[in-house]
Amino acid sequence: MDTIERIARGLSRAERILVISGAGLSADSGLPTYRGLGGLYNGRTAEGLPIEAALSADMLRRDPALCWKYLAELGRACLAARPNAGHEAIAELQRRKPGCWVLTQNIDGYHRAAGSPPERLIEIHGELAPLYCQTCGRRSEELSEYLERPLPPRCAYCGGVLRPPVVLFGEELSAHGCRTLAEQLTRGFDAVLAVGTTASFPYIVEPVLRTWQTGGFTAEINPQRTDLSDIVDIHAPERASRLLPALLERLSRG
Repeated sequence: MDTIERIARGLSRAERILVISGAGLSADSGLPTYRGLGGLYNGRTAEGLPIEAALSADMLRRDPALCWKYLAELGRACLAARPNAGHEAIAELQRRKPGCWVLTQNIDGYHRAAGSPPERLIEIHGELAPLYCQTCGRRSEELSEYLERPLPPRCAYCGGVLRPPVVLFGEELSAHGCRTLAEQLTRGFDAVLAVGTTASFPYIVEPVLRTWQTGGFTAEINPQRTDLSDIVDIHAPERASRLLPALLERLSRG
């Protein structure tokens, strides 16, 4: 039995499914990742700083122009690309399976753009838009207009520094996202599919482990092996944008 057939069988029997997506999924859209093979600046900025330091809450306070230099680079990359066939296949899976949730580490908004229902989407690291003022709290919907102006972007009302609702390094995760994830984990999942994530955070590994321990189906789609590869039932060393549409087609055949 080939990989697609095995994953299709595992998902077809499941009602409650969790798809966990990471940077590898959006890399298929041409988007840079933070670190690793082909990662953004190979982990270091032009100033010689670790990318985690440049994109940190501390840097936004101390040197907002420097932090925004790299936030803007990510923003331009996100705006220049679009959701790929993998995002679209996940959204279609959610339409077919009302109990299917998406937990994403990505901040590009591509799951929403591809049609994933917001009420079953946990963007645990936030998004790059809309911007809001750190001083007065006013929102500014458009990201693109600020990327062509001097950085950091400033509030038109009070002059405060604007920022995106994204979790910078050194900040706490979204309280709403964590609460929603905890509620869904309490209910449990029949299947978990990890897509393009290095699984370097406990809140990514935990759903896989819990589901595996309770006898659920687990699978990973990633060209490279990760910490999850020896745990899951199936590791598919494939690009998500190629495998997920084929998987959806197989599910359509019943």
